Amino acid sequence: MTLRIIGCGNVDRGDDAAGVLVARRLLALGVESFGAETSEQSGESFSLMDCWIGFEHVILVDAIAPNGTPGVVEVWNAHTAELREDLFPCSTHAFGLREAVELARTMNRLPQLLQIYGIEGKQFSFNTPLSPEVEHAVESVAQQLLELARTMARR
Repeated sequence: MTLRIIGCGNVDRGDDAAGVLVARRLLALGVESFGAETSEQSGESFSLMDCWIGFEHVILVDAIAPNGTPGVVEVWNAHTAELREDLFPCSTHAFGLREAVELARTMNRLPQLLQIYGIEGKQFSFNTPLSPEVEHAVESVAQQLLELARTMARR
């Protein structure tokens, strides 16, 4: 099974960098040695949809809106759950990750398996650092996804 992990975000906007940093951490950990591919995306929907073409299993990682517990990780299966609009308002695009998933669902263009990992952010202003809670979550998610890639490679 082909696996693509797409990290979404903007490294200049504090915790919005979470998804991109997960993708970069996975590369540093050698995830490609298990047959997984990583990609960095800004979260623009049409680019996201193009990025997952040809992959059976896709994981999207992005920051989600603050809700009181920075660093909390939520996971959704796009085939069984719609993404709430209030979770992904941080995109600089009017048409972002949530809209890409919902459009692909409507057009029957979702990958066979599509999981979304949302890391709750705290600060999204330009030129702010990553919050410690999100930094910890980035490492945790990267380790989880590395183990998933390792497990999939054994099959």
